[in-house]
Amino acid sequence: MSATLQGIERYEVISSESAFAELSGGWDVLVRAMPRPSPFLLHAWLLEWLRHYGGASELAVQAAFRDGSLVGAFPLVHKSWRGLRVAKFLGGQHPSLADLLVAGEAATTGAALVERASSEHDFAELFGLTADSRVAQVAAHGQLHLFHRVDAPVLELGNGWDAAYRAKISGKGRRDIERRRRQLQERGTFEFSLARSPEEVEPALAEAFRLHDLRWQGRDEMSGFATPTGISFHRTALGRLAEQDVVRLATMSVGGQTIAFLLGFALAGRLYLYRMAFDPSFARYGPGLLTVLETIASAAGEGLKRVEFLGGAESFKLRLADRVEPLHLGVGLAATARGRALVEARTRVLRLRERLKQSPTVRRAYDSAMPLRTRLARPKDAMRS
Repeated sequence: MSATLQGIERYEVISSESAFAELSGGWDVLVRAMPRPSPFLLHAWLLEWLRHYGGASELAVQAAFRDGSLVGAFPLVHKSWRGLRVAKFLGGQHPSLADLLVAGEAATTGAALVERASSEHDFAELFGLTADSRVAQVAAHGQLHLFHRVDAPVLELGNGWDAAYRAKISGKGRRDIERRRRQLQERGTFEFSLARSPEEVEPALAEAFRLHDLRWQGRDEMSGFATPTGISFHRTALGRLAEQDVVRLATMSVGGQTIAFLLGFALAGRLYLYRMAFDPSFARYGPGLLTVLETIASAAGEGLKRVEFLGGAESFKLRLADRVEPLHLGVGLAATARGRALVEARTRVLRLRERLKQSPTVRRAYDSAMPLRTRLARPKDAMRS
């Protein structure tokens, strides 16, 4: 179907920061209308990522307009790799739940955006896709291959927090949690605070950076959250998102000392957990788990109906979750002979790895090698990826 028949008046490649900055209002409408909305695709977040980390990337957002309004977008950047142009999602490795933004549009609009994007790169590596992502649905058969990369636990809060808490935590577990809370109270005034406004978020964020450094001191931590660039990025991006009442920055303190934080986002009736850390000297009291529980209780109290834990399947997440809804790496959309050859080789390796990981012996060896693989394979600052 032609663009005219679809009612799309024009397609455009957004290739400059200034042009992308002009899309803010219509962009976030599309994000909030996603089947599984992603706070990491909100315009303020992506614009600040582009300003802080986009120097090695070429902005290549495919956009569709009708009556002067943005009605579809494929949020991409191009990176150079071994002489090839590789398409990745705008936002580096952080756009969990990334996808096409085409709320209310016919599938042909999304397909046109993908087709236009494919003509401008050698191949694509798209991290953060769900199994039923729109990109996968509209891509031509066999053009995009999905590989399970990250478990993303999910908790439904439709029946409220009290019901979920009792269903997920045994009586013994609840008594243990109350015991730890009492022990903290014995050490001084015990407080849980939730920062939402820009004025509240700024001082709480300073404590979050301090705790993050304290928690990871002398250990491998590759997120870049508390690096100089990470601090600048998060202060700016979170300040802008706080103006939209998206930020939820929880802190726990004892005797006036902040001992734990959890940074999350509230979007479209859902709570998304992003970063957390605690003072190691308080580890025996489980301040991290206590902060998670208090944050979820607060989210339920304001009417949020779902918790997206994101990240890996850590034990505390699985303990609380109803299920996992994994995130995938999409490899494909190749448009050149070199791109197709690379995709074929890459998919063979990834399929082999998936088969090997099904073996319990190989799984144990794979898990035990995680620290070494992390140091060798991941960049020092994952925000750049």
